[in-house]
Amino acid sequence: MISLTPSIVFFTTPTRHNHTPRFTAPCSTLQELHSSSDEETPLLHTPVPFPPIKAAKRVVLVRHGQSTWNEEGRIQGSSNFSVLTKKGEAQAETSRQMLIDDAFDVCFSSPLERSKRTAEIIWGNRGEEVITDLDLREIDLYSFQGLLKHEGKAKFGEAFRKWQVDAANFNIDGHYPVRELWDRARNCWDKILEHEGRSVLVVAHNAVNQALVATAIGLGTEYFRVLLQSNCGVSVLDFTPKIEGGSPSICLNRLNQTPNSPVGGSSGGRKTSKRFILVCHGFTQTNVEASNPLSGDKSMNMLGVIQSQKIAELLLDTKVSSIISSPKSACVETANAISRVQEAAECLGADCVPRYVEMKQTQNLDVENILQQSNKDSSVVPPLQHGCLNGFEDSILSAVWEQSEKAWEYLLEELASEGEADRVVVVVGDPAINIALMVHCLNLTKEWMGSFHLDSGSISIVDFPDGPAGNGVIRCINYTAHLGRWSIPITRLSVDDEAF
Repeated sequence: MISLTPSIVFFTTPTRHNHTPRFTAPCSTLQELHSSSDEETPLLHTPVPFPPIKAAKRVVLVRHGQSTWNEEGRIQGSSNFSVLTKKGEAQAETSRQMLIDDAFDVCFSSPLERSKRTAEIIWGNRGEEVITDLDLREIDLYSFQGLLKHEGKAKFGEAFRKWQVDAANFNIDGHYPVRELWDRARNCWDKILEHEGRSVLVVAHNAVNQALVATAIGLGTEYFRVLLQSNCGVSVLDFTPKIEGGSPSICLNRLNQTPNSPVGGSSGGRKTSKRFILVCHGFTQTNVEASNPLSGDKSMNMLGVIQSQKIAELLLDTKVSSIISSPKSACVETANAISRVQEAAECLGADCVPRYVEMKQTQNLDVENILQQSNKDSSVVPPLQHGCLNGFEDSILSAVWEQSEKAWEYLLEELASEGEADRVVVVVGDPAINIALMVHCLNLTKEWMGSFHLDSGSISIVDFPDGPAGNGVIRCINYTAHLGRWSIPITRLSVDDEAF
């Protein structure tokens, strides 16, 4: 099935090797990860090839709804004493409605009651039984389980601090819980991928879903708490078989599509005052009609105008500090729509004065020049079908990456501007650049651009709990629920099966 809304994916498969993130050092083997006695040196997960698949497979991860221990602020771990609250049941019902039109072949669930009940609500009256798997249980936290957070701090002191600031090296009762979780998540993937179903629903927990996402795209334990999973948040991973066989290509289609707006709330329990909201411009006429998608700068069509307005409405209650856009027409039009709503939001009273929102433009958020150059230099230009850049030479991707580096540095300086304690910067750019910016946030290399996907009209949110000089936390990727009837279906493939 072909989606009506374009998207963009770099189908360049990253080499699954150890990388050095900004706050860790690499290790050479998984055995080393477990045998090292140096607790102060974070050690990376060593990716293991995934089993080959015969057909494209989409896996939808859902975290359980709010539980009684979530509400009380207790450390749950793999304990099974908490159940869904009324709010949690309502969240699960919202997720059921989000997924109601999608035909899943199978559902895997954690056996813990809060997850199992969420799975039952979402699965509804589908005939097949839910498969429970003990490996999908939440992270084992041993003596921490059942404690209120202030009790954990009082009772365990330095160990609790380690859990908060360096979870990958956190040790309790002789165990490294996050390292154990990563191993368990990797084992889960073998079972999920070996199942013959092409559309798979997995209902589990916060930490284990983080680990499933991270291990799928080749990230280690130091990325714990970097890829958020809210209650009933939905994440989607696409697995594409390779013609030559072997481990499939893997793309994170979306992260943490929540029942409620992703704009509010904390970042994994931490207050944040600095945030990027990455916006992909609305649909353009080029997406639909142009025989050559590289035919130049185009304004948005009617659908794009609707999408930009929906984005602006989503940000209505967010006090935006500045809007930075590409000079591309569709980006400027989207930025203007956001600005108008921001200014109007401050003028609901009779005597109100419109709030000025600073707007800037930078060429570094546009890739039109790079793609146009590829059109001139190449005798055969790969078709940009459905927003896929598959087939473009590495030199083009390198040029996009180099330009995104300049954009990232510029944006960090903007976020660090003095004068506001809370600073939200909306960035309206080409989807390719927005993908690259998220890869920069994770301190990965250009090869990881193929691990992420963005749709027209989507937003992605990056928080900085420790300020612009600290590490970014990704709240959501490719969020489209605000588009309503014009949104991208969560589980349906956005391109033809033949494209795989």
